[in-house]
Amino acid sequence: MLLAHPAVLDDLVRRYTALERELMAGHTDPSIQQKLADVAYTLCVSTGTRDIDAALVAARHRLPGARTEDDSALNAVT
Repeated sequence: MLLAHPAVLDDLVRRYTALERELMAGHTDPSIQQKLADVAYTLCVSTGTRDIDAALVAARHRLPGARTEDDSALNAVT
C-alpha cells in the first residue's frame, strides 16, 4: 500500500477539522458539507481505512511528533 507523505496527511487533518468546526458552529452551506465529505474520502484513501474516525487516528499516528513509543494497543491484546 502506498502511504501519503506526513505533510499531506497533516494538511488533510487540518482541513477536515476546520471544516468540521464550521459545520458545528452552525454553518449550513452545502459546499462546506461537500468539501468535508471530499476531505474525509481523501483521508480514508490516503490511510487505507474505511471510515473517517479510523482515518484520523491513522493519519495522526503518522504525523511528526506522534507518540511512536505508545504500545497501548499492543498491551490490550495480551
